[in-house]
Amino acid sequence: MSPKPPTHPLLIANLIAQLAFGLLAMTICIPSMQEWGAIFDAGQPAVQLTFSGYVVAYGCLQLLYGPLSDRVGRKKVLMTGLTLAFVGSVLAALAPGLPSLTAARVLQGAGCAAGMVVGRAMVQDLFSGPERTRVMAYVGMCMGLCPPAATILGGQLHVRVGWQANFVLMAVLAAGLWVAAWRGLPAHQPHTTVQPHWLRAMGAAYARLAREPAFLLYVSILSMTAATFYTFLGGAPIVLGSYGVGPDRVGFYIMFIPLSYIVGSFITSRLSHRVPDAAMAQAGHTCTVAGVGLMLALGLAGVHSPLAFALPLVLMGAGHGLLMPSTLGGTVGVIPALAGAAAAVAGLMQQLMGATGGYLVGLVPHQGSVNLAWLMLAFAVSGAAAQVLLRRLQRRFA
Repeated sequence: MSPKPPTHPLLIANLIAQLAFGLLAMTICIPSMQEWGAIFDAGQPAVQLTFSGYVVAYGCLQLLYGPLSDRVGRKKVLMTGLTLAFVGSVLAALAPGLPSLTAARVLQGAGCAAGMVVGRAMVQDLFSGPERTRVMAYVGMCMGLCPPAATILGGQLHVRVGWQANFVLMAVLAAGLWVAAWRGLPAHQPHTTVQPHWLRAMGAAYARLAREPAFLLYVSILSMTAATFYTFLGGAPIVLGSYGVGPDRVGFYIMFIPLSYIVGSFITSRLSHRVPDAAMAQAGHTCTVAGVGLMLALGLAGVHSPLAFALPLVLMGAGHGLLMPSTLGGTVGVIPALAGAAAAVAGLMQQLMGATGGYLVGLVPHQGSVNLAWLMLAFAVSGAAAQVLLRRLQRRFA
């Protein structure tokens, strides 16, 4: 591996942009989905496939890109992914019908997956210790801003220019990020010296990670955290609707959580050099469980209002901001030589568990916040339990 270069703001900005690109591409066209059914004369389930296809490709391809980047180098994989994302975005902008748009979105998601997994792995390559945690905190702040910023921008472009403009913008960004990766990111020397067949190497990488209890616990924490948040996203419109909050105001209450997540990530970036990662993560889990528990207590006490639902979850958002940076850094740092594969597994499991949480929301009624709070609390407590086991494991081998 190349020696770690000195920290440079442009390098950090480059990595954050590569990581954020996939989330931007995922969410920027959500406002357009409301009208795609009428535009393409299709039902809503077919329209939802454009999103589901992206998410599945985005998650599954991370499993390929991770070990491949360990083997052939980060930049090669990243630039290949950006090329696919560019082609997928152009094809989506030119799509004459919903089936071709869905196929283009799948290709776009397959390309965007490279930025997420390679970006995380390069943070591991280029930074260490508290500096890595600080950079991951910056990543967390950016990720918190991406969904609201992308949906606002996407809605404005849809109304003023047309839905195709969102994909044109993504194509332009993909091209710009390709140049930024080529010119601004250092080359990564693969760790592997013996070159077995790449499929065998990929299987060996995942098998090696599966034998590491610390890695499995880090992934469990990430997955349960994602599930807690996705469960909230899936159930919030239903709960708020039961309180008389219409679609035009739902976003104002949902924004409490991403904004507090940014605050928590900022606090982490300022304290990372003085507070140990384990203590930061423990504080994050404490805030998360306390926030969800307070929401549940208010619901059980009969306090049914939008603010009683949303305000306690400010603690959850801040807690996630405290625990995610160190957990992300720990995930790819267990076996540095397999950082790409580790980032791939973590990314996939976060999305799979997040999707599970979103699906479970539909299995129970939501007249008020109580049932949603129980679901969220189950995931939050599971994540906290994994954190306790990780602390015990680290103390045993300290």
